[in-house]
Amino acid sequence: MKQYSFKNVKAIFFTLFIALFSINLSAQDHFGGLALYTVRDDMGTDAKATLTKVADAGYAYVEAAGYEDGKFYGMTPADFKAYLESQGLKPVSTHMGMVTLENADQLIADTKAAGFEYFTIPVPPMGMFTFDRETRSMGMKGTMEEFANILTTIGKKCEAAGLQLLYHNHDFEYKKNEDGVVPIEYLLDNTDPKYVNFQMDLYWVTRAGASPTAYFEKYPGRFKLWHVKDMDEEGKFAPVGEGTIDFKSILAKKDASGMVKYFVEQDMTWDKKPLDVIKISHKGLEEIGFK
Repeated sequence: MKQYSFKNVKAIFFTLFIALFSINLSAQDHFGGLALYTVRDDMGTDAKATLTKVADAGYAYVEAAGYEDGKFYGMTPADFKAYLESQGLKPVSTHMGMVTLENADQLIADTKAAGFEYFTIPVPPMGMFTFDRETRSMGMKGTMEEFANILTTIGKKCEAAGLQLLYHNHDFEYKKNEDGVVPIEYLLDNTDPKYVNFQMDLYWVTRAGASPTAYFEKYPGRFKLWHVKDMDEEGKFAPVGEGTIDFKSILAKKDASGMVKYFVEQDMTWDKKPLDVIKISHKGLEEIGFK
């Protein structure tokens, strides 16, 4: 049996202490999530290198927005999950705007295989979403009853697979439609939280003239994920902390919201590079108090 001197034992414990301290320090530095839509062009060029840079920027988990032909950013669900894990990133949510009642089972199976927890629908699915290029305004066609029924049907499939279904908003869902109905309120009132909940995009709610915290209080626990996206004085997207949205007041109500995790997202970064913007926003998260 090998004998160790006190000096050797002391050196071994010191080495272990430094290693554990480094791991804890790294874990403290990495927090929050990134919606990969922000860096979609970089992901399209080199997904793996981009994910490494996302991790280097301090993020701990991601939301995907790049599923096609059974793959996430060109990787099988298992390979995508493995690569994220190799970079210290956790798969949390994926946007699945292409979902239909016909392909839902396959999309749900792939989402589960990639390790995601949330199956998020970013716009009214199955041809219901509309976009007016002249006014650059979003909306939907079809009835709210049909919309709620589609979400419920897919939500039940997700629940059976061990996933949670969320619907992600833009601005039109928080404005009265031609029937005088506020779409988000109809969905909240006419879906079962066992099967359908919501991802609140704080920028778009603010852009619609609505109050995020008022919805947290009226519908507690229904907003499981957030998109943290700032707005400049002109109403354009901005890095977190460089805009006008009062994130501290919103964050103070996170328990009422039911928020479990949040993601930085910036749809357009204007004169800045997306990979630079995500660093600015991560610093902004820390200054605001997100962890």
